[in-house]
Amino acid sequence: MAFNEEITIGVIGAGNIGNIHIRSLLDTPGVAVTAVADVFLPLAEARAKEHQISKVYGSGEDLINDPDIDAVVIAVSNEWHAPLAVKALQAGKHVLLEKPMAIDMKAAKEIVQAERESGKVLMISHQRRWEPLNMQVKELIQRGKLGSIYHAKTGWMRRKGIPGWGTWFTQMSKAGGGPLIDIGVHMLDLSLSFMGNPRPVSVYGATYSEFGPKRRGIGSWGKPNWSGSYDVEDFATALIKMDNGSTLTLDVSWAALTETDNQPYIQLLGTEGGASLRGNTYGKLFAEMFDREIDVELEVPENKTDPRLLMNLHFLECIRTGSEPLTSVMSGYTNNLILNAIYESSRTGREIQLDWDLS
Repeated sequence: MAFNEEITIGVIGAGNIGNIHIRSLLDTPGVAVTAVADVFLPLAEARAKEHQISKVYGSGEDLINDPDIDAVVIAVSNEWHAPLAVKALQAGKHVLLEKPMAIDMKAAKEIVQAERESGKVLMISHQRRWEPLNMQVKELIQRGKLGSIYHAKTGWMRRKGIPGWGTWFTQMSKAGGGPLIDIGVHMLDLSLSFMGNPRPVSVYGATYSEFGPKRRGIGSWGKPNWSGSYDVEDFATALIKMDNGSTLTLDVSWAALTETDNQPYIQLLGTEGGASLRGNTYGKLFAEMFDREIDVELEVPENKTDPRLLMNLHFLECIRTGSEPLTSVMSGYTNNLILNAIYESSRTGREIQLDWDLS
């Protein structure tokens, strides 16, 4: 595909996150958003009217079968990620897939297999990789300025943030989990990237459900369904060990009685320097020279580029060049492997050795 050719994209899922993708894609050069689909057809029709999108479908499968579409964005509930991603890849479409990649390991393996057989690009939507401060720290790490990252501490502690109580968000069979699989996956992905993508080998974790079942800790995202149910965790904690000896700790909550600014954070411990990041606006580097402590504050550029725009541009570049995305299918698989092990460790009370067999 030539670089001057416009890439046609259809968005599956017209809800909140689907609308965010549509708005972002409409601001991305080289893209034409030509179709939107949702099982609730009136919502898809409303999005199409709002954004002047020409084609509307009542199912993801119908959109995937549109021969004029080059790529699809999948922004639906987690249980449908794998079925739609596999169908899209088999239909010859490139895929930008919302996180988490899959609801469980069986579904994750199906996506990996379909991606390998298709020869198409599958990229996971982890826009935090393109936040300015995160990109600055990643560049410094790649230049060796922090040395070897031997430990990372990350988390995202929300005090009252349970989304859409009673909807698919809070049902294990539809979401695959609670805050761990919802926002924890972002922090896993980013932390592993900073650490140089070492291979995780074992996980010890625990999950707790103390507020959701009592209808406490409700957040502002999504509309509650009080006739629905809640059977996922509202807090998770884990220790992940890597094949190179490095370690990663994770704490994540939708609801917790603790002091928090509700912002995601990462602390990196390197042999030559350290870094601390919180939210999208705070970053600091730590070093020592001439027996003196050195702290350097990072600055967000005044005219920063929207991270989602940068993510979209990377997706387009991978489509045009055939290169592997930074957030590739195997990065998604790695995240799923860790998430699954945390839930298993919590159920069994044991440390879980990770099985990398894809068969």
